[in-house]
Amino acid sequence: MILIVGGAGYIGSHVNKLLSESGYETVILDNLSYGHEEAIKWGHFCKCDLANISDVNKIFEKYDITAVMHFSSFIEVGESVNNPQKYYYNNVVNTMNLLKVMLEHDVKKFIFSSTCATYGIPQKIPLTETHPQNPINPYGRTKLMVERILKDYDSAYGLKSVILRYFNASGADESGIIGENHNPESHLIPLILDAAIGKRENIKIFGTDYDTPDGTCIRDYIHVNDLASAHIQAIEYLDEQNESNEFNLGNGKGFSVREVIESVKKVTAKEFNVVEAPRREGDPSVLIGSAKKAKDILNWDPKYTSIDDIVSTAWKWHKELNKGLL
Repeated sequence: MILIVGGAGYIGSHVNKLLSESGYETVILDNLSYGHEEAIKWGHFCKCDLANISDVNKIFEKYDITAVMHFSSFIEVGESVNNPQKYYYNNVVNTMNLLKVMLEHDVKKFIFSSTCATYGIPQKIPLTETHPQNPINPYGRTKLMVERILKDYDSAYGLKSVILRYFNASGADESGIIGENHNPESHLIPLILDAAIGKRENIKIFGTDYDTPDGTCIRDYIHVNDLASAHIQAIEYLDEQNESNEFNLGNGKGFSVREVIESVKKVTAKEFNVVEAPRREGDPSVLIGSAKKAKDILNWDPKYTSIDDIVSTAWKWHKELNKGLL
């Protein structure tokens, strides 16, 4: 049985769906501070906060948990700068609470949702797993701290982990029954879709003078279901190899902000206002990851390589989520 911590959230709910469809039994731990109970359509749900070790322990006593997938981090970079305490307590301290209970119950397989933000400003593109890790904000630093904790726990306690460094998670399940629903929303594609349906007055482009073909930032967008499939392959890897490892999860190609905006216009057949704004501090011009290691070792094969395909799945979900506005 697999414990999905943060399974009511965006990526966790998609992983839960794919695990369940693949024959795994799941338990969802979520405090619903950002997750949505209606997204938990599979497995057993336990409303619980990682800050409460006693409650977490009861879940391990009740269910025969063999592995843990951890998604319940706070992810807003700007907020992490303004309120780092919130991020260090949740992303680091609460993760250590979870690891403590795991060790007490002799559960030693752990899949960790990390981020390309641990690399900081890229020195070379595409980013590989050997790129120096120099995060430039508290969010990235909390993720890197946990990565280092996991390496120490492997050496000391034999807790085996797979660290998955995401690039820009995007899209939604093609069924249209689950998708991206952050509050507040900060991801580019749903923000543009909000502009397309009139929920926002415009979409802002932050910086048009970058050293890229159209002057706007280029990012690596990876479909959420491709991320989900990597988690199943990571569990299989731990079962078979029983060794820790880390992998980038990216599309391997980049799309500029203008390209994503044009894709949304094409997919939705809607026009909307686009406003050019100054650059944001700390935004690198290009972030693209190499997923060669994940492909070679995990046999991971992303299916959604076109930005139009990714946007199309997001649009199907977005229409359902906002049907009162359409």
